[in-house]
Amino acid sequence: MAHELRVEGLTVRYGHSSALSDVDLTVPGGSVTALVGPNGAGKSSLLLAAYGSVPASGKIFLDGEDVSSLRPAARARAGIAIVPQGRQLFPRLNVADNLQVMAELLRLPRSAVDEAVDRFPILRTRLKSLVGVLSGGEQQMLVVTRALMGKPRVLLLDEMMTGLAPLIVRELADTVARLAADDGVAVVMAEPALGASRRVIDRGYVLIRGAVVATEEGGGRALDRAYQHAVGVELEEIETP
Repeated sequence: MAHELRVEGLTVRYGHSSALSDVDLTVPGGSVTALVGPNGAGKSSLLLAAYGSVPASGKIFLDGEDVSSLRPAARARAGIAIVPQGRQLFPRLNVADNLQVMAELLRLPRSAVDEAVDRFPILRTRLKSLVGVLSGGEQQMLVVTRALMGKPRVLLLDEMMTGLAPLIVRELADTVARLAADDGVAVVMAEPALGASRRVIDRGYVLIRGAVVATEEGGGRALDRAYQHAVGVELEEIETP
């Protein structure tokens, strides 16, 4: 079954500043939807509002059900998962304990931790390692593993690829694409530019100054061109490794 996240009239304000203004978008399952825009465009605010972590007005629908009134933990149990910018791990806990924290939040059995690390076998060899000593790529694999523990219907990825080695980017991008194609997960990937991940993008939105300025259904390269047109710069200037 393909799932769907739908956002209607989403507005986020921080004091007197507006981060998002009346945004509508749809993230269908079975495909990877990108949200691209420069720093400060409102990408993180949109994902955090969808997850319930920041106050917002507007509506959030999960498979047609209005979840706008649910707190973040309830939205997580309903099937919305997030890989936040900055990872937000517990560096002084080991890998197993970091996963156990999420298992308890989602009310999963202890066996869920053992099952979760099958997605990235390298993590099984790191179960007793403190998260603070892991490489950046291993930490990002852990964050993705943590997000997927509850078998989410929607996966929100906030700059997941930033600063990672190309091989890790490819592995994470392939994992995301398989989740969408095989499990019908509605994936939204927020990035300042698509770079090497564009090959797994099916569709997307360009976000500028808190508003959607372009929608593209033609895949990653077409979305790159739409972004180029929206910001008025050459493609190479916004591309990341």
